[in-house]
Amino acid sequence: MADGAATDTRPTKIMYVAEATAHGGREGYVTSQDGQIELKVAMPPALGGDGNGTNPEQLFAAGYSSCFHNALVLVGRRSGYDLSGSTVAAKVGIGPNKQRGYGLAVALSVALPVLDAEVAAKLVEAAHEVCPYSNATRGNIDVTILLG
Repeated sequence: MADGAATDTRPTKIMYVAEATAHGGREGYVTSQDGQIELKVAMPPALGGDGNGTNPEQLFAAGYSSCFHNALVLVGRRSGYDLSGSTVAAKVGIGPNKQRGYGLAVALSVALPVLDAEVAAKLVEAAHEVCPYSNATRGNIDVTILLG
């Protein structure tokens, strides 16, 4: 794009809406409207809590890794590749930012054991363009993708 404008990645049609409610912030619980999620939330020990519950960073890591893996399988299938045994793991870090707030950083570790490195790299790049989490975080969160 010649003008340097960002690509518009907003959906043109909403196909599904997830709903969740937090009660008590980082020291409470979260629920989903369909009852599939009912989790205790607690601050991790690294942030001064007891760690007796999940936390938003773990939930974000679970969501991003599963969404990215699905995007990877999709682009692999479209290109005619078998992604048997593939995995995506996410690490989500939190820390202070320069605006006196907090920010996140993500590291995705992708394993594609049945593909050569060049093909794997191309599929990971394509998945990063397709994945809704990647599109939502692009330019806002540092995302590192490790292929191994």
